[in-house]
Amino acid sequence: MQKAFVDLHIHIGRTKTGKAVKITGSKTLTLQNIVDFASSVKGLHMIGVIDCHVPEVISEIEEAIQNGFAREHEDGGIVFSNNLVVLLGSEIEVYDEHSSGPIHVLVYLPTIHKMKQFSEWLASKMKNRNLSSQRIYENGIVLQEKVKSLKGLFIPAHVFTPFKSVYGKGVKQKMSEVFRLDLIDAVELGLSSDTSMAEQINELSEFPFLTNSDAHSLEKIAREYQVMAMNDFSFAELQNVLQEKKGCHIIANYGLNPKLGKYYTTSCAKCYKQKCADVCHCGHRQFIKGVSERIKELRGEGNRKERPPYIHQIPLEFIPKLGPKTLQALRDHFRTDMDIIHHVSKSQLQAVVKDNIATLIDQARLGKLVVEEGGAGRYGKVKREEA
Repeated sequence: MQKAFVDLHIHIGRTKTGKAVKITGSKTLTLQNIVDFASSVKGLHMIGVIDCHVPEVISEIEEAIQNGFAREHEDGGIVFSNNLVVLLGSEIEVYDEHSSGPIHVLVYLPTIHKMKQFSEWLASKMKNRNLSSQRIYENGIVLQEKVKSLKGLFIPAHVFTPFKSVYGKGVKQKMSEVFRLDLIDAVELGLSSDTSMAEQINELSEFPFLTNSDAHSLEKIAREYQVMAMNDFSFAELQNVLQEKKGCHIIANYGLNPKLGKYYTTSCAKCYKQKCADVCHCGHRQFIKGVSERIKELRGEGNRKERPPYIHQIPLEFIPKLGPKTLQALRDHFRTDMDIIHHVSKSQLQAVVKDNIATLIDQARLGKLVVEEGGAGRYGKVKREEA
């Protein structure tokens, strides 16, 4: 049994026409840069790339295989030359006659052949399949049934986010208003919630919880991730993890303190201040409901299943005064961000960076930093050490 560090929600950079972004350097969000960065800098073993229904992305993966830089795993997934496994994913927007708002879902398929079949099916049901997160003009359950016919996984994405999620505006009370629960493999929590919040929803009691970064840049990769026990790194083994078969399971979820998320608390849409009256002090009347408030509306009193620990982490980009040069110095000395955030001792950090930075990283892993809550689309902030 092996430990796999997994982030399943990573985007490839696309232009408005669906073409790959122009390569301008090592930070560009291309497939190859994602593969390199996810492995060498972030320390991941398996990732999900959720633009793989795009014909150009499929072609790029096939070219990598033809050139000997990658191969298809016999149990699903693409193994690159650095041994990182890429799962073929797609993010799709559902807004059908049963939903009260748009809902994003994640689909993962085992092989290039099945992803090609899915892409062709999507072509007549989307305005532009060359982009990620495009709306499908089809019933949500029909989408689920198609995914299952292709032996795929179906996972509602960032389920509490106020916009474009199941519980945000997609349903009034229950996910079953839109989807068949028996065709759902797991749910993705999103940045503004954690296990202790999500497990209050009775409807979610039987689903595994996933924590992914929804990465739109290289630095956002592994902002949230999960550690899984697997016999091998492949699509089939991920399926075993979600079903807890053959000894496979989620060992732990790593994610933001939800207060750092962009939508944790109900806040003014104009000035971002937390709501304390019907009219904000700035005079604005529009507030965006926070995830914490939405969960209070939905929670029940049902049984709670035993779940893996949810370990709060503060990504290095949130550490005050930790700039690009300091970050690079840390990476040069300590290999991956995961090692820096969770394992390298304070004294080792002090040998590379200033004492105040080393202290903040150490206090972050101990949960001793004060966090200013995020809301209305603005991230929370790390303020200082607890008194």
